[in-house]
Amino acid sequence: MQIHEILALIDKLDAKLVVLLCHHNADPDAIGAAFAFSGLLKRLRPSLETEIAAASGPSRLAKSMLKSLPLELTAQPRIEEADLIVLLDTNTIQQLNELGTRINPDHPLVVIDHHASHPETERLATFFVADEEASSTCEVVYRLFKEAEVEPTQEEAKALFLGIAFDTRHFIIATSDTLKVVAELTEAGVNAQETLPILSLPMEHSERVARLKAGNRVKILRIKDWLIALSHVSAYQASASRGLIALGAHMAVVAGQKAGRIQVSLRASREFYTETGIHLGRDLAKPLGEFLGGMGGGHSVSAGANGAGDLEACLAFCAKLLKKKLR
Repeated sequence: MQIHEILALIDKLDAKLVVLLCHHNADPDAIGAAFAFSGLLKRLRPSLETEIAAASGPSRLAKSMLKSLPLELTAQPRIEEADLIVLLDTNTIQQLNELGTRINPDHPLVVIDHHASHPETERLATFFVADEEASSTCEVVYRLFKEAEVEPTQEEAKALFLGIAFDTRHFIIATSDTLKVVAELTEAGVNAQETLPILSLPMEHSERVARLKAGNRVKILRIKDWLIALSHVSAYQASASRGLIALGAHMAVVAGQKAGRIQVSLRASREFYTETGIHLGRDLAKPLGEFLGGMGGGHSVSAGANGAGDLEACLAFCAKLLKKKLR
């Protein structure tokens, strides 16, 4: 059982401090998973001290979520002093920005995730808890509670519920296993009607502008009956790519360049993945990250990559990959 292997590692290290790290602009799934897992560790090993940090801070939605949880993120985590580091919902060290540069390659490292694993992360990890079929990292963490035979507190259940709701787009892409977990979380005290509005913030003006710019700049690539949208904006690439899918694209690639760095967001409809078998994280984001001299990865219908280079060359590389895969 995976939770017992994690505990065995903690005991072997005689760990006093565990630092839990989430990817940059940490979303509700990352924050919810970190909060709940920290609570689980504290109950199983009461003397253990934990810190939770998010590279570059939490996302706007995650900030709203934090207002309803007894959690304050650590601005300066003691990474160098930690006996064990845990990455949650984080596919690569590069997603930790500056925090990632402080992790010694020999440092004991546990990864808890639901993305397609990255070879470099697998090499660094002391222990890996991952399930790409899971809806979210929160669902993976909930299974650790079940293994440990520990009931989540009402606040932990709320955090897990919000993380699952966020990553399943309010349960639109939830599996039957996910819905069973959600049912158990509501039995643990989560009021869905009161909790879900936390994830329903109005869109900011700048995000609306980014979406409209992405639509105005879009180049449509038609391969067989698939419509691929390629565009670029300086910010909100993820939101812009989701917007292009909502407009009718089967798949969208939105890139942005800032301070010499390129960030790319890839999104696809479930239909696109099911019928083509193209996994955005494995088949597109990973080679794109390598092309940009950075890192890439993610889910079957949601992925991202970052690195450096020319924006047009980046989008052209994506188009070339897609043509090869689809033809």
